[in-house]
Amino acid sequence: MGPIVLAFALAVLAWMLVVGDLVRRHRPAWHWYLVGYPVTAFRVVFTWRKVAVLNDLAVSRRLPRGLLGDLVVKGDPLRPVAPRVSFPRATRMGLTVIVRLHAGQTPATFLKAADALVHAWKVHAVRVTSPERGLVLLTATATDPLERPGLATAPAELLSALIGVLENGGAWVMNLRLVPHWLIAGATRSGKSTLVARLITQLATQPVALVGIDCKGGMELGLFAGRLSALATCRREAVAVLSALVVDMQDRMSACRAAGVRSIWELPEKLRPVPVVVIVDEIAELYLSDGTRESKAEADQCSTLLLRLAQLGAALGLHLVVAGQRVGSDLGPGVTALRAQLGGRVCHRVNDPGTAEMTLGDLNKDAVAVAQSITAEERGVAVCTGPEGGWSRARSHLTSTEEAVLTARKCDAMTPELPAIDRALAALEGDGK
Repeated sequence: MGPIVLAFALAVLAWMLVVGDLVRRHRPAWHWYLVGYPVTAFRVVFTWRKVAVLNDLAVSRRLPRGLLGDLVVKGDPLRPVAPRVSFPRATRMGLTVIVRLHAGQTPATFLKAADALVHAWKVHAVRVTSPERGLVLLTATATDPLERPGLATAPAELLSALIGVLENGGAWVMNLRLVPHWLIAGATRSGKSTLVARLITQLATQPVALVGIDCKGGMELGLFAGRLSALATCRREAVAVLSALVVDMQDRMSACRAAGVRSIWELPEKLRPVPVVVIVDEIAELYLSDGTRESKAEADQCSTLLLRLAQLGAALGLHLVVAGQRVGSDLGPGVTALRAQLGGRVCHRVNDPGTAEMTLGDLNKDAVAVAQSITAEERGVAVCTGPEGGWSRARSHLTSTEEAVLTARKCDAMTPELPAIDRALAALEGDGK
């Protein structure tokens, strides 16, 4: 009877291992809730005090100072007390812990201890935030969701594009109604063009006008020309397109003023002009000059027109998505002024620290360091800003060129006409002849 029972127990164990492996691969969230979370929560509870003591997160109830004659002696506390923590709360692919700080503690100490928490809890990453004074929120991610990003889900909204997945497993959404203008930086083969293609694919199915500015002869955005209401392939054409958009912006201002509203979204639907998204593929081509008077004048015009659209266009349904390999103050003061108006930031792998600093430095210094740590193998991985003002690592959904072009062609009939831009380009062509 003994061998039979042993064989049966081994068979059950083998079956459980096989089923567990299948669940882990095909239903990772289920596996996390059933297996991963209880084990990790046990580690958090039973290692917290030791980790807190070893990483200077614990404090003594008495000041670690004493008098020795006329000298004040400072030493380590003999009985340190770890901060109080809540029981770990499960999330979809991780857990969260709330820490109540001792008097005098700051979140900076916990930021330095994040790596120690990762190793102690055996998780992929630990993010440290402070939702309110006196509290620190530790968010642990069990595995890296960016390794197999798949595609998260998000409700369909006008001017909202589902780009990919965030490091916490949530959907990475670029909502132009919430954040009207975006700056996308990334070196060659970092995933920047794939992100732009994904954005166009998402917006192509919506009743919006897409305007492309691609001064590399239209090599990138020319693939979607059928869905674009206008495409400028050189700086001279870009000046004409941007000038026409500024004129259209003034017309929209007049319509809003006549109706007594402050935004086109407050106008009746029949009177509301079509939203316009301007996508600039390589911003440096608009600002660089060869030294001639004509070239400098064009660069200044582009700088001024882009800045006007960024400053005034949000409430008028005019949105900017500016992409570039190199974004720095060496392109001119106009770039710095424009950057201040681009609230949404995406930074892929870059070749120089200055571009990462220019993209994310005015928002969060930690985000700059994370962006610079992205490797060449992590194509599509970026650091992006969120609508709440924070930042996160994210990965765009892989959208092939064929898929993007096919989607654009299917939506050709939805392309709105922009007569002002058509007239400007026609006049430019006539002058060239």
